[in-house]
Amino acid sequence: MHPTLVAVAHGSRDPRALPTVEALLERVRELRPRLDVRLGHVELNRPLLADTLDRATGEAVLVPLLLSRGHHVKRDLPATAARAGHLRTRVAEPLGPHPLLVEALYERLLEAGWSPGTPVVLAAAGSRDPDAAADVRRGAALLSERLGGVAVVPGHASAAAPSVPDAVRALSVRTGRRVAVASYFTAPGRFATASAAAATGPAAAPLGAHPALARLVVRRYEEALARRERPLERAVA
Repeated sequence: MHPTLVAVAHGSRDPRALPTVEALLERVRELRPRLDVRLGHVELNRPLLADTLDRATGEAVLVPLLLSRGHHVKRDLPATAARAGHLRTRVAEPLGPHPLLVEALYERLLEAGWSPGTPVVLAAAGSRDPDAAADVRRGAALLSERLGGVAVVPGHASAAAPSVPDAVRALSVRTGRRVAVASYFTAPGRFATASAAAATGPAAAPLGAHPALARLVVRRYEEALARRERPLERAVA
């Protein structure tokens, strides 16, 4: 039996968020039909991660549906896993930055009407963690390469500067052009909606159930299993 893949979403009060994440996981199951794929949330939606782990047995790999490192990935997920003393667990890397994620961002921009040469703000949730900010900057650099070198700068919906509106204004002044917003969010929510509203050009939809994102979830799961030099540890309650 393969370890259970537990996808960990943040959670949102937006009613579109849960169906979006569930659709993404259906794509993951299509890619790995024999794999037990379950969902847990950090907060706001059910099932909560702790409840999902309570119902799991054997081994589990937690795959954050989060796009950068930060407090949830570094602290909340390992702490919740550690409380599931009946399981052997790993926490995979967050989804970003990664070329598959960039491919999904690129296609969402095209769907929104982005045209070559249009500068882009990569709108992320924001975090006080410097590693999270570094991941978003790296994601912006990779997206710029994918867009042929067009200007792509990060903006944040909370906790970090610049804000998405400030980033849009600054980039518009710098380039003299309307600015598109790429949504660095897995699912719809308050931050994604506010970020899209700041665009003066096309505003891309959240990544959602994009096929590249599903492949990336599987990739992170497999990478976690491949880290044989870091054996699975039995959590201590």
